[in-house]
Amino acid sequence: MLIRTPRRWQLPEREATPESVFLDRRAFLGGGVALGLTIAHPARAQNGAPRNGAFTLDRELTPENVSSRHNNYFEFGSTKRIYTAAEALQTSPWTVKIDGLIDNPRELDVADLIKSMQVEERLYRHRCVETWAMAVPWTGFALKALVAAAGPKPEAKFVVFESFLDPKVAPSQRQTWYPWPYREALTIAEAGADLAFMVTGAYGKPLHKSFGAPLRLAVPWKYGFKSAKAIRRISFVAQRPKTFWEAVQPEEYGFWANVNPEVPHARWSQAQDRMLGTGEMRPTRLFNGYAEDVAGLYKGLEREKLWT
Repeated sequence: MLIRTPRRWQLPEREATPESVFLDRRAFLGGGVALGLTIAHPARAQNGAPRNGAFTLDRELTPENVSSRHNNYFEFGSTKRIYTAAEALQTSPWTVKIDGLIDNPRELDVADLIKSMQVEERLYRHRCVETWAMAVPWTGFALKALVAAAGPKPEAKFVVFESFLDPKVAPSQRQTWYPWPYREALTIAEAGADLAFMVTGAYGKPLHKSFGAPLRLAVPWKYGFKSAKAIRRISFVAQRPKTFWEAVQPEEYGFWANVNPEVPHARWSQAQDRMLGTGEMRPTRLFNGYAEDVAGLYKGLEREKLWT
């Protein structure tokens, strides 16, 4: 007799979304996608998005007035206090281009993209390579839904996220020795992970500009710099791209950037997290506590520098 042990994020079949709710690529081409995403304990976030109870926390949420005012957003400055400067970015209207090695390339308004996806709220841990951490209720949709709708060709191996480019409002982008715009990337397998999330809001509200409005990435098992902000373009490519910090400081910031307490940064230990708001120190967990969900993505890649 075969006994299957469900993974943490899986639900009993009786709680799953009916099969009749499914992906329609033709609807995506016309601006709409119907997706069958499993929802557990559908409490409602303040903006009406159901909370997916499969994504829980082992800590209290970081207060919004703390997390939204302590951000790395290099386009607006090298300090964490870029909250006011980021307000200069005009986020409406905002288009997102989806292109590359896919069957369904297109460019559409971010509002239409969001409407076409099944939006939900998830509670995620966030860990910065600088060791500070927070816990945030993100609203958004599964990245794997966008990947499926785009229809990647077999030769597509990576997904590249490109942020905005506007030196008039982003002072650091006037420093032309940096490889602007900001670029980050995941493998196709990572982009298809259940945890990979396209964020459109937080704390039951539209996304703060300091968080990366109107569209950012959240990959909570990686250090925070992998989560690109203010995304303008999502491209499917065959060759691994050189990402922003990998190009600027390759000896300190690699492509993979998975959280590992046993592998220090070049200048400091990664053994502990410092929680924003409380200053509480917690032991860092492998893959930021999501090892059960994502460790399998890296089997056979042991020779790669999977950690920063």
